[in-house]
Amino acid sequence: MSANPLLQAWNTPHQLPPFDQVQAEHFEPAFDVLFAEHLAEIDQLAALNEPASFENTAAAFDRSGLRLERAQLLLDNLTASQSSPALQEVERNMAPKLAGHHSRIHMHEGFFARLDQVHARRAELGLSEEQDRLLDLIHRNFVRAGAKLQGADRQRYADVVGKLAELTTAFSQNVLADEAEYTLVLEEQDLAGLPAFLIDAAQAAAQARGLAGWVITLSRSAVVPFLTFSPRRDLREQAWRAWTGRGEHPERDNRPLAKQILALRVEQARLLGFANFADYAIANRMAGTPAAVHALLEQVWEPAKGRFEAEKVLLREEAAKLGEPTDIQPWDWFHLAEKVRIARYALDDAEIKPYFSLDNMIAAMFDVAGRLFGLSFSERHDLKLYHPDARAWDVSRAGQIIGLFLGDNFARPHKRGGAWMHSYRYQSRNGGETQPIVVNNNNFAKASHGQTLLSADDVRTLFHEFGHGLHGLLSNVEYRLLAGPNCPWDYVELPSQLMENWALAPEILEKHARHAETGEPIPAELVAKIKAARHFNQGFDTVRYTASTLIDLALHQRADADGVDISAFEAAERERLGIPPEAGMNHRPPHFGHIFSDDAYAAGYYVYMWAEVLEAEAFAAFEEAGDPFNPELADKLYRHIYSAGDAREQRAAFRAFRGHDPRAEEMLKNRGLI
Repeated sequence: MSANPLLQAWNTPHQLPPFDQVQAEHFEPAFDVLFAEHLAEIDQLAALNEPASFENTAAAFDRSGLRLERAQLLLDNLTASQSSPALQEVERNMAPKLAGHHSRIHMHEGFFARLDQVHARRAELGLSEEQDRLLDLIHRNFVRAGAKLQGADRQRYADVVGKLAELTTAFSQNVLADEAEYTLVLEEQDLAGLPAFLIDAAQAAAQARGLAGWVITLSRSAVVPFLTFSPRRDLREQAWRAWTGRGEHPERDNRPLAKQILALRVEQARLLGFANFADYAIANRMAGTPAAVHALLEQVWEPAKGRFEAEKVLLREEAAKLGEPTDIQPWDWFHLAEKVRIARYALDDAEIKPYFSLDNMIAAMFDVAGRLFGLSFSERHDLKLYHPDARAWDVSRAGQIIGLFLGDNFARPHKRGGAWMHSYRYQSRNGGETQPIVVNNNNFAKASHGQTLLSADDVRTLFHEFGHGLHGLLSNVEYRLLAGPNCPWDYVELPSQLMENWALAPEILEKHARHAETGEPIPAELVAKIKAARHFNQGFDTVRYTASTLIDLALHQRADADGVDISAFEAAERERLGIPPEAGMNHRPPHFGHIFSDDAYAAGYYVYMWAEVLEAEAFAAFEEAGDPFNPELADKLYRHIYSAGDAREQRAAFRAFRGHDPRAEEMLKNRGLI
């Protein structure tokens, strides 16, 4: 056991995990030791002879379990970005064990009794705002994890949480397997009409899988361009059906798993006194209630459908001009929308991409962080990382290194689809300074040679995840549990969505949007076209997002003790809501990892639009100032948004930055809905 690197000090730069030493077989024996170690820490806190205080309960709890956390964060990162059959087996085995351990901690009667005493006296303790928030957060987390349950309910709650961890892990692994397994093999004649960047990426994907020729995978950065540019309607249909059919493979069908997950979530909520899981989940977020979420979505849904119908008319007209079928199907939309965009705005995605090379856009986002927050990034080529595609940068502010940033930007087999930010370590000053290590994962199609080129949507994704990364890197709080991005899930998307706005800042485009071959800056008229087209296809995009959100909420507002058949429910809800069949949804339930791979976004896919209200209001402040890098606003943005984590109540933090509560009008205008 002494040779297990998960139990040793990590004498590496930034105490980065020793990726080259860690093997799948190290995790399970290490977790056995770390569970016992963490439980002993809590036992010791519960057995203290001195009276319970903020320092020896809340602050001490914040300092506990650090070795377990670093191992769990490492496993979470590896199983998402560099998985293997051995790691997936570890993930399956450990999911219920990790859930069981955390239940034991949160149901520790001795420690909770002391915590409850301190929480009851919080008003008389003279705590700072951050201390008060930490104490309330820990107490609330214990209660929501069943600390006040008694008897059989107590054990049943722990059993439910453990079973949910097992089922959600299986759901996630099924989707990953579907994405890794599928390839649409293209013959040379199938390449007609495809732009060079997509052909190059398809060749790289084939090479990565040991295949000759070209393949389209289910990575969004591959399948959406294929749906956009391929003139082959039959092949587009094949790709679309595979993409939207993830999670329904006969050998790994997620539908029965989802039914069990939903039933257990109902039981979990009822054990804690909630009518349904949506009430339970949203009570711990900024929105507070499902009714508040519906109030926002009601402002969007019907206008979005109206705009979608107007867009469909344009697409039918375009199809008729091209001599193509006018009975538009879901696999036609991306293709025809691109034709309309070119016709109406003279804007061709293939024309845009040469100006957005990945390396230049990474430099652009670093430039934004420098102008706004005084950050500088220095690449480290000496660090041993978990995959050759991953890169690392020291991050400095005011001449001092404040953290480490990792970027892992390419799609590959055994990497989860989508884009996300994760942490290897959170910032804290409680018990000693710890610097954050954050990683941004994207799934861009890697060029087989030359520079990887990004679409405008890819650039937004890159900046979005970087906003999450900055939320972690700029965190400046005392307590780890309050460090960015540990805050309510409908607020955590504010720093990420806000950062997207700087991708098209004139100063940034002029310096970094350079043609990959000629080095010429992006023409002003092309930028104007991009901005003029920003409302184009918003009906389609908004319908797809909102439809997924409404079905997520509807699933989790049910109180079926036996769960629900998600396929039948989806069909009924699509009919009831009037979801246009040509639009579909961002995510169908069988592969809806946001809501079924864990509970972070369950009854919470709405958070992107909730945060979009905040983001639109926040960037409007810079627009009103006439300067996207206004120093006074940038300083306020740092102090109240990016560095505050959960150390301030979110509405108060937003008011401190913006001067008033958020309003939906800016978001609706940005989407072209008013």
